[in-house]
Amino acid sequence: MGIRHYRPYTPGTRQKTSSDFSEITRSQPEKSLVTSKHRAKGRNNRGVITSRRRGGGHKRLYRLIDFYRNKHGITGTIATVEYDPFRNARIALVHYRDGEKRYILHPRNLPVGSEITAGPDSPIEVGNALPLEKIPLGTEVHNVELIPGRGGQIVRAAGSMAQVVAKEGNMVTLKLPSGEVRLFRKECYATIGQVGNVEANNINIGKAGRNRWKARRPKVRGSVMNPVDHPHGGGEGRAPIGRSGPVTPWGKPTLGYKTRKRKKQSNALIVRRRRRSSKRGRGGRQS
Repeated sequence: MGIRHYRPYTPGTRQKTSSDFSEITRSQPEKSLVTSKHRAKGRNNRGVITSRRRGGGHKRLYRLIDFYRNKHGITGTIATVEYDPFRNARIALVHYRDGEKRYILHPRNLPVGSEITAGPDSPIEVGNALPLEKIPLGTEVHNVELIPGRGGQIVRAAGSMAQVVAKEGNMVTLKLPSGEVRLFRKECYATIGQVGNVEANNINIGKAGRNRWKARRPKVRGSVMNPVDHPHGGGEGRAPIGRSGPVTPWGKPTLGYKTRKRKKQSNALIVRRRRRSSKRGRGGRQS
């Protein structure tokens, strides 16, 4: 993948960058593997906004992705690499020998025409899916299951990968992209390799309109709102937030405040916590 830069013909193209889509080999999706998806626009079943700043956007069809990789022992061939509007990673259409077609996340350095397979006896090659107990130490993996048989739930974003660092008993230790080190059951499946489209995080939106195409509405700081709309609002001129720390519109602490449940069952599986974010609350400086 490459990054395309634009000349500053307009203010919106001055800093704009985008993917050159050089790896894409097909523009239309497989009809049997797409479905319509209800656009909630941030509303719940009563029409009340529960997720702010959502709405609008271009019409999209959802591609059905095989996160389970449960066609064990059946070889498939990478037929196409396609764009997916619901994720920043690319997807690959796989033609299996029994005639079935499925989409998978496209791993890095897996060209069209490559053969992939899944199962405990699969070779350690990019694109193959195996139980963690069968994967050698130091191997990079993605699309990792949290619970055996539930399908891959983590390490699915563009350019992400986890690393197998230890095995002991029924558990396998993985280092995740966040820096967290966590235990997984040895029966959990993972796919060999790194997710493709690794430069996705280097793309500069360039203008607000591109976010509107993605159904992202504008975001406004709480400090410029009225008191009725946000606890940080009100005051004359640039006023401090008037509290010991930044809070959400509903009065809950935020920007660095830990919200993970202390008695969460999976806490026992975390060997080392993830790296702390550099975005911290500093009294009245954040909103």
